[in-house]
Amino acid sequence: MSIFIVLAASLAASAAQVQVLDHQGKALKGVMITQTLCEPTPIDTSDGEYAKAGIPFQRDPEYTVFSNAKGMATVSDRGTCTLYRFRHNNFVDGTLKLEKDSKKFQFKMSPELDPFKLAEAKKANQWLGALKFPNQNDKQVFQMQCGYCHQQGTAFIRGERTKEEWEAIIKRMVGYGSRIPTEIQQYLPQTLIEGYRALRENPQMIADELSWDEDRSKWHVTEWPIGDSMSQTHDMLVAKNKLVYVADNIQDRIYETDPVTNKVTVYKIPHREGEKNGGLISARLKEFPRHDSTSNAHSLAESQVDGHIFITPSAQRRLVEFDPATKKFTLHEMSEGFYPHTIRVDQNDDVWFTLALSNQVARFNRKTQTFTYYDLPARSFKEKLITKNISFLFKLMSWGIPISKWLKIQRNYEGTPLVYGIDITPDGKVWVARLHTDEIGVIDPKTGAIEMIKTPFMGPRRLRADAEGNLWIVGFGASALAKYSPFTKQFKVYDLPVNPKGSETPYSLNVDKPR
Repeated sequence: MSIFIVLAASLAASAAQVQVLDHQGKALKGVMITQTLCEPTPIDTSDGEYAKAGIPFQRDPEYTVFSNAKGMATVSDRGTCTLYRFRHNNFVDGTLKLEKDSKKFQFKMSPELDPFKLAEAKKANQWLGALKFPNQNDKQVFQMQCGYCHQQGTAFIRGERTKEEWEAIIKRMVGYGSRIPTEIQQYLPQTLIEGYRALRENPQMIADELSWDEDRSKWHVTEWPIGDSMSQTHDMLVAKNKLVYVADNIQDRIYETDPVTNKVTVYKIPHREGEKNGGLISARLKEFPRHDSTSNAHSLAESQVDGHIFITPSAQRRLVEFDPATKKFTLHEMSEGFYPHTIRVDQNDDVWFTLALSNQVARFNRKTQTFTYYDLPARSFKEKLITKNISFLFKLMSWGIPISKWLKIQRNYEGTPLVYGIDITPDGKVWVARLHTDEIGVIDPKTGAIEMIKTPFMGPRRLRADAEGNLWIVGFGASALAKYSPFTKQFKVYDLPVNPKGSETPYSLNVDKPR
């Protein structure tokens, strides 16, 4: 089940009290308590396993709260059968079913004494941090290139596999877009087999997480289940109309959720007649079990003028526009570019987005309904040749021609610089992050001038501007957060406060500009 999460201010109007105790009857602080309904409202699945477009349906939210120093927490009294899950470090997960919520009840948790189960309960990044590699640089490359679609170190990833099974996984993920260098691919299966086996047999090698003393009892999390196991809910937008929009990348659907009424409405991005499933990158998903996507809806941005939402369809050479008032889609066709990616709307209501695989940035002028394309500098003639012909290379792949046998993946990712995140500073300049070249770049819309700036860390992925015009950047491969000042031209890098150090892959961030 794909789920998006919104921090909510309060629970339902009717409430009950639960107290969590340990095996000795002492209050247990910081227990995560999740409440769901025993029988959620059924939904329509008549449209290819999904609800019919344009018809609102009810989604029963799931609530999560945390116990305070007295072991107490307030939960919603929903007046019907409810299920509870209790989770806490060093204790056995517990469940409770109440046919009808009482106004006050208790739950006791038992300590976990099995060393392996205690290790299993540790976070994925702790397992990843303990995984041994020939050298730290290669491990960072592995984290960056093999963390695109799956967090490394999870229970599913760290299980026992044969060399042939790992080779098949690596081949499939390279087909999906991972650029793990060919040189590392050669030894990676054996490294993963031996590394994860050593951790399973020696759980004491896995570091404890850093303590978190903050009182979480004031936190209230509300979750609305949307999509299904074949969904990839990639981007989310809280719109001016107070509704929440989520793009399903694999199923070409937009979910509109009302967090007040708990109503969800699905809208299908229109397909052009004759378009193949998978669009211009159909070969990438040919083995995917079920998908209904000629567009691959990627990222969302909202116009502050009229509230229209713009969507990048990474599998097409176009820009998608959605009007939340009329519920109508408009498809804007482009003359060049490949893989529309991250998107922003500037102060002039122009729409800017990265074209990840053609090494470009595009601007859509809403007044003239025209596109302008900005070519970022290539690092070599070979790279320029590849990025200019990337759509043809994907066409060869769709015909079953194994171009990866000819184009080995180099450690500098020559041919796929991957222009990624984008944002706009208060002065109107457009900034981008180029993931595979360890650079950020700036475009001056007035002159068209482009400048690339080397980052002192690996894998700048997404970036955001603050109210003063500074850039905040996540280092996906470096497990870091960085600040860049365009005024002093200086970087300041902050390591993430996790244990073990360097084991996280931060993907994105946002800035609370009013503060």
